[in-house]
Amino acid sequence: MQKKKFKYNSQNFPIPRLVQYTLFVILLLLNPSSNKYFPKSQAVIVNEPTPTITLPPPPPLPVNSTNVQAPLLTAESIVVKDIDSGMTLYAKNENKLLFPASTTKVMTALVILDEYGLDDIVTVKTVINNGRRMNLVMGEKLTVEALLYGTLVHSANDAAYTLAENYPGGVDAFVMQMNNKAQSLGLNNTHFTNPVGFDDPSHYTSASDLTRLAVFALKNKIIDKIVSTKSITVSDISYTYFHELQNVNQLLGKVAGIAGLKTGYTENAGEVLISKLKKNDQTILIVVLKSADRFAETVALIDWVFNNFQWLPLSQITPSEL
Repeated sequence: MQKKKFKYNSQNFPIPRLVQYTLFVILLLLNPSSNKYFPKSQAVIVNEPTPTITLPPPPPLPVNSTNVQAPLLTAESIVVKDIDSGMTLYAKNENKLLFPASTTKVMTALVILDEYGLDDIVTVKTVINNGRRMNLVMGEKLTVEALLYGTLVHSANDAAYTLAENYPGGVDAFVMQMNNKAQSLGLNNTHFTNPVGFDDPSHYTSASDLTRLAVFALKNKIIDKIVSTKSITVSDISYTYFHELQNVNQLLGKVAGIAGLKTGYTENAGEVLISKLKKNDQTILIVVLKSADRFAETVALIDWVFNNFQWLPLSQITPSEL
């Protein structure tokens, strides 16, 4: 008997439609360019418009329209600066090295705010009795904020020293950080040996450096607020000891526009004053070092500036006026 040859019959062995469709898709994917079902994709390039950058107009520039020169003053070093434009209106021996006295405390506040929050609590470990003080008590616990008011408003030596003594590593580490920050701010004519402002041959600054330091410090809203405070009462955290603080700056509240910043005085430093003044939409900074009368001389400089300078748009200024 002969064997029958096998012949494939689709009716006997139907291929499921799903398998047929799958095979069809595979063939199309293997050769997509030869069919109309899967045409080659073409990249679409969209030319987006270049964004327009609108720069703010430059601030008006101060121009001495009368050519009247600054008054002759006893201060050995002076800088008068327009904060918005950055222009110096007047400078006298601005790089001369002099004692900063309690203007040192501006740097003390900056270093503390880099490390602590206002609500952090520190303890009085050493009672400082030299110079101005808020009469802190040994073991008293206060917030950093209370001590900053004591440091910047009352210019209290005991407040500044307590802040430094509680710094990680103590006073020596604190002073080192003061000098590190001075270098980072480009204060090349400045060096500190203590956080208070006590005279020391190696503790010095210049009017130009104090100006740069003050401009930087005023960008800190906490410092800007504290230095404009005329008076305030603070207490320890248990409300056992209360300290009435009065701003040493006699111009604050008496001369319109004065908004701080910091006083200083020792016998060797003479009278020192950093002043921030806002008037006629302009903000200027005045620094006087080793003055015989810092308040009167600052007022004289304020009057000179606003009696002789005009703030004009750059388009209205000739090159000879710059």
